[in-house]
Amino acid sequence: MIDFRYHLVSLIAVFLAVALGIVIGTTQLNGPVLTNLQGQVSALQTDKRALEDQNRELQAELDDVGSFDEAVGPALVEGTLAERSVVLVVGSDDVAPDVLEGLTALLGSAGATVTGTIRLTPGYGDPANDAAVEAYVTGPARPAGLAPAAGTDPAVLTAALLAEVLMVPPADAGTAGPVPPAATSSVLAGLEELGVLSRDTSSVSPADYAVLLTAGVLTDETALPRTTALTELVTALDRRGSGAVAAGDQTATEDGGLIAALRADSSVTAVVSTVDNVGVPAGRISTVLALAAESRGTTGAYGTGEDTQPVPPAS
Repeated sequence: MIDFRYHLVSLIAVFLAVALGIVIGTTQLNGPVLTNLQGQVSALQTDKRALEDQNRELQAELDDVGSFDEAVGPALVEGTLAERSVVLVVGSDDVAPDVLEGLTALLGSAGATVTGTIRLTPGYGDPANDAAVEAYVTGPARPAGLAPAAGTDPAVLTAALLAEVLMVPPADAGTAGPVPPAATSSVLAGLEELGVLSRDTSSVSPADYAVLLTAGVLTDETALPRTTALTELVTALDRRGSGAVAAGDQTATEDGGLIAALRADSSVTAVVSTVDNVGVPAGRISTVLALAAESRGTTGAYGTGEDTQPVPPAS
């Protein structure tokens, strides 16, 4: 009769045989496997270094192109906006300071006068501010002499009021000239008090053209109403003045970005030009040339995105 000790010894023998097999097997395989892994790691390290070198070379080429564009930009735009004026509207906190500075300098090279810069806060278009903004736009605090408010949509009312105080109507528009400077200051001060905008420059006066600068995307619960409010504003600025351009970076062409929203609306693209690479010198050149094209009645989508022209057509 087979007793328990026999079973125990048999099990121990089996486990010892398995363990011995594993040890012998790994000993035999360790060399080739380790050599193979080391070869793969070495190849990956070589590929990584090659990609890093290629990346540095491409970045250097890109920097060279940017430097070239920056150098020739003033000559390319020279005189294209002679004796015209432009107001700048910063519609996003993500717009880099060097973009604003570079565009301002380039507009000067084009012969244009920048009449001021306003900055829209995240509160612009936020439904939480609708009641207060509507009360100001339609109430007694609205400066006398301005066109009466029409409609009930706060975004439309605010856009119309800002367009009236920021833009100079074209000579052939058949409307009165620009509003008095005091009216512009009063409206901007009132909206500033409500926390929907601020003034980057000490003074802001009406201009022939407007550029709305944007960057990034909106993703919170206020994204849609805020984007709608910005769309209403840029179209109102264009309608009131001689033309408007919305200029953003590549991220603004993604879902939730203002440039994407504008380009998706055919009624907007018919009147407002868009630029999607204002973050680089070439995009800022295109923004200035797009304003000049607007003066000739030409509207377009410019930049590197889908269905765009690289640059606006020459005059």
